[in-house]
Amino acid sequence: MLSRRRLGAAIACSLSGLVCAQQTAAEFPDGIDGDLGVSVVSNRSRVRGLAEATTALPYANFDYGRAFVRIDTLGLKTLPLGYGHVELIARVSQDGFKADTPALRGITERRSSVPLGLGSLQVTPLGAFFINGFHDVHRSKGNLAELIYAAQLDLGSVTLYPEVGIEYQSRQYVRYFYGVSLAESQASAGAAYQPASALNPLLGLLGEIKVTPTWYLNFYLRRRWLDPAISASPLVARAQQDSGLMALSYRFK
Repeated sequence: MLSRRRLGAAIACSLSGLVCAQQTAAEFPDGIDGDLGVSVVSNRSRVRGLAEATTALPYANFDYGRAFVRIDTLGLKTLPLGYGHVELIARVSQDGFKADTPALRGITERRSSVPLGLGSLQVTPLGAFFINGFHDVHRSKGNLAELIYAAQLDLGSVTLYPEVGIEYQSRQYVRYFYGVSLAESQASAGAAYQPASALNPLLGLLGEIKVTPTWYLNFYLRRRWLDPAISASPLVARAQQDSGLMALSYRFK
């Protein structure tokens, strides 16, 4: 998942014009500026034989000086760039899976990636753009990239942030997670599969509900449409992947 507490204020500022956006990019909070709380995360597995997983996790979405946490992405803002900064980023990933079900007999476990890279949050007069590129320094050694646009809708005590984007996964990444080697094919009595790279369109909706001046309910829903290189894999059960989050957080200012 992607960013987001400062996104609301940033998009609101961007709608006021270029000067405001430039001033926001130049300011760094001295303390925590954002949300801390607890969340329940649900992911519908795209892998055959694995059920939906629901997990309780800490929720963090804040800036602290040049450092930031955006739910599953953390990083450090460096040089100014356009309407934002060049960011050193890392992502907390849960894309691995165990192969301990009958449907995956003969398939080896896939370890979650450790994506490190560069990115930027560009808050423009037209809305916010997330531009991120990662390299998995763990097992796959593959590359990931994403371009996501987000807007803001204010509805009284409810604020919505719809988003649309696309995600790139390199051939090395896709083959590690969704490919089937010859040895696995022989052990599982299935066909070997060596996919190419993938482009996955996505839609998301982040929302926040103001409960008190300092407490908020946050929710986030996302659907990814899996590229045929992924959905055609013998390991994959469906052509879409859905995820969701619900959090209760305290807002520091």
